[in-house]
Amino acid sequence: MDSIIKAYELAKEAYASLGVDTNAALEKLKQIKISLQCWQGDDIAGFLFKDQALSGGIQVTGNYPGAAQNVEQLRQDIDKVLSLVPGKHKLSLHAIYADTDEKVDLDALEPRHFESWVQWAKERELGLDFNPTCFSHPMADSGFTISSADERVRSFWIEHCRRSRLIGEYFGRELGQKAVTNFWFPDGYKDIPVDREAPRRRMKEALDQVFAGPIDEEHNLNAIESKVFGIGAESYTVGSSEFCLGYAAQNHKAVCLDAGHFHPTEVISDKIPTVLLYTDELLLHVSRPVRWDSDHVVIMDDELLAIAQSLIRTGLVERTHIGLDFFDASINRIAAWVIGTRNMLKALLRALLEPVDALKKLELEGDYTARLAMLEELKMYPFAAVWDYYCMTMGVPVREKWLAEVRQYEQDVLSRR
Repeated sequence: MDSIIKAYELAKEAYASLGVDTNAALEKLKQIKISLQCWQGDDIAGFLFKDQALSGGIQVTGNYPGAAQNVEQLRQDIDKVLSLVPGKHKLSLHAIYADTDEKVDLDALEPRHFESWVQWAKERELGLDFNPTCFSHPMADSGFTISSADERVRSFWIEHCRRSRLIGEYFGRELGQKAVTNFWFPDGYKDIPVDREAPRRRMKEALDQVFAGPIDEEHNLNAIESKVFGIGAESYTVGSSEFCLGYAAQNHKAVCLDAGHFHPTEVISDKIPTVLLYTDELLLHVSRPVRWDSDHVVIMDDELLAIAQSLIRTGLVERTHIGLDFFDASINRIAAWVIGTRNMLKALLRALLEPVDALKKLELEGDYTARLAMLEELKMYPFAAVWDYYCMTMGVPVREKWLAEVRQYEQDVLSRR
C-alpha cells in the first residue's frame, strides 16, 4: 500500500507539471457509469426461452464451464464482477432475462416481470438499462421483425418494443437513474433485394407506433442501433447507419454506435462528435471487432483509447451513455467482464489525464509539431500509478490481483454448476 501511495505522489507531481490535477481526474472518473451487459454471463441464453437457439446473426463461440443457468447464478456472478471493478455502474438487461415463473411471450411482458431485478439493483445502488429481444424467437425466423411485410409478425414486434419502452421507464423511475432502452433489429436479406425502400418505410412506420405513446423522458431514453450487415443478412440490412441516424435526428432519439457494426476500416471514435451535433444524447456499445462484429472482450487498444479521448476532450461524455457489448464463452466469463470493464475505465482515465486545453491551444496555433510531440510523450506518463491508486482507494484489487479472486470463485462456485 505504501508503494502504491508513493508511486501515486510521484505521478501526481508529474501530471501537475502539465497542469493536470490527478485528484480532479479521479473524481470525474467516479461519476462515469459503465453499463455492463448481462448477456456475457450466460451466452445470451436468457430465462424466458431456455431451449431457443440463437438467431438473428448472433453467435457465441466456446464452451468454458460455469455459465449461469438461472437468475440467481447470474446475479451472483455480476456481484462478483462488481466487487472487482471500481465505481458504481449499471446493468443492461435483455427482455429474455425476465425473472418470472409465468409462461409469457415477448409481446406480453410487463414491468412486474422485472420487479426482482429492480429490487436487486436498489440494494446495490445500480441503474438498469433495457433492450427488447428481437431475435432468437420463432416470430423472427423469416429474417424480419419490425419491418416484416407480414402484418402479424410486424404487430408482434411493435407490441414487444412498445412494452420494452415502458419497462425502461419503470427502471428509471424506480431507481432514480435514467434507463436507456436500445432498439436493434436483425432485419435484412441474405442476397441482393429488389426493393430497398419498402422494408425501411415499414420500419420507420413501425417505430413511429412504438414511440407514439406518452412516456416520461426523465426516466427513459430511447436509442436505435444500426448494423452494416449480419450472418444471414449479408447483402442488405434494413436498420442501416443512415436510416438510424436520420430517424434519431428527426424524432429526437439517441443513436447507438456499436464498435463492431460498421465496415472494418471504420471506427466509432470519429463518429461520436458528429452524431452529437444532431442528437441530444448518444449510446455506445463498446466492443472489439476482429474483422467483423465478433464482440471480443474489450482490450486497451488504439480504438478504445480514441473512443475515450473523443468523449473526454470535448466534454461529450456528459451526453453519452457507455455500455459494453461483448460475449466470450471461450474464457472464464467473470474474467471477461472484469477485463473489459476495467479497460474501459482505464481508457477514460488516460483521457482525463491529458492537458486538453494546452493541446487544443497548440492545435489552434497551428503548432502541429508540438501537438504530435506532446501526444507521444504523454504515452509514457505514469498513468498506471494513478490507476493503481484509484483501485486501492475504491476498495478493489490492484493490478492483476483480481485474477486470483476470479480463480478462487471459479473453484468455489463456477466449477460446481
